[in-house]
Amino acid sequence: MAQVLEFKLPDLGEGLTEAEIVRWLVEVGDVVAVDQPVVEVETAKAMVDVPCPYGGVVTARFGAEGTELPVGAPLLTVAVGEGTEDASPAEAEPERATAPAEGSGNVLVGYGTSEAPARRRRVRPAEAAPAAPAANGRDLAPAAADGPVPVISPLVRRLARQNGLDLREMTGSGPEGLILRADVEYALRAAAAQARPEQAADESRNRTPAPTADTPGVTRVPLKGIRGTVADKLSRSRTEIPDATCWVDADATGLMRARAVMNAAGGPKISVIALLARICAAALARFPELNSSVDTGAREIVRYEAVHLGFAAQTDRGLVVPVVRDAHTRDAESLTAEFARLTEAARTGALTPAELTGGTFTLNNYGVFGVDGSTPIINHPEAAMLGVGRIVPKPWVHEGELAVRQVVQLSLTFDHRVCDGGTAGGFLRYVADCVEQPAVLLRTL
Repeated sequence: MAQVLEFKLPDLGEGLTEAEIVRWLVEVGDVVAVDQPVVEVETAKAMVDVPCPYGGVVTARFGAEGTELPVGAPLLTVAVGEGTEDASPAEAEPERATAPAEGSGNVLVGYGTSEAPARRRRVRPAEAAPAAPAANGRDLAPAAADGPVPVISPLVRRLARQNGLDLREMTGSGPEGLILRADVEYALRAAAAQARPEQAADESRNRTPAPTADTPGVTRVPLKGIRGTVADKLSRSRTEIPDATCWVDADATGLMRARAVMNAAGGPKISVIALLARICAAALARFPELNSSVDTGAREIVRYEAVHLGFAAQTDRGLVVPVVRDAHTRDAESLTAEFARLTEAARTGALTPAELTGGTFTLNNYGVFGVDGSTPIINHPEAAMLGVGRIVPKPWVHEGELAVRQVVQLSLTFDHRVCDGGTAGGFLRYVADCVEQPAVLLRTL
């Protein structure tokens, strides 16, 4: 008789806790092989084909397309072993498998995760049950007696502590009852509303009703998947990072001429963004304060030796920031090829979570949209972002004479906690000098 195994949504890495089913690749009754992709899901980072570690007959699928599932929730069941051709969902209770089938070459992590966490629900203070007491001085979320005990993030604990909220009186909406930042924020809003009932009533009476989905001419777009993650990250950046921006106009005629000479010499064509990336890497070597992040919990600035350069890429699914690993070790040809590869992967939705995380500095070329300047929001948790506008002919005083030159506006948005204006200005001035006179780079190559 066939053995029915249950395959759960694996941990897709980088702290991802859920994924949305985009498209099922198999039907009930289909025969699948070990490591055959069975479903396409969208995480907060990218689109991923999830392979099944078992070979056999699909007996059940869990979740319709468009459904969000938490990590560890059942995806499908597979009948394996003798008689699989006659297996059906009613023949056997699925076994709770703890590991993939032997010989699976699957590279995704998380097979054999714990039981699926409970469906998330919004927690209200009135419903909250006492949480498990703190252990070893750390706040712990409630958990089943025989399950793991999730640890509440330092950011959530600090937010609760600063607002006088006792986490022991709450249960969370995360896996295993983990208290999330959204739970704390909801509790704070609820408490504020209860403390000001008259004001809340007045605001309710005077507030214009929000348009509903049934209102003519109104469309509501869910903030989920990649768009939801971008929204959360930008909001967090604006909330946590005291940013400042400085900018300068630069004569890019020298840079454009140098590129033309490189491309005329034969070989792969060099892109402008690759040259700007090379300049960024050299500038960060001189001003390492900007290749860093801030650990708010430890109150420390974390500086990085390697430059993992992110760049903004606009896609049909929203804004993503692929990362060029070890940009400081690459030449112009290597950078050009990597930018092209990651840009194409971004457009097709083929970027992996690893290619979307781990950046230490971001280069934002908004000139491709035909604009001159911007004050970009820092890509949290990084400490700085260089913005580059369009390169266009403009009147410019060159060697004492008015001339038409190729001019570009450069802007640097930086976390004022990691450095002062002198460092930021020095970085930006060095970048501008390299743009105007590319030979300046030779001193560091």
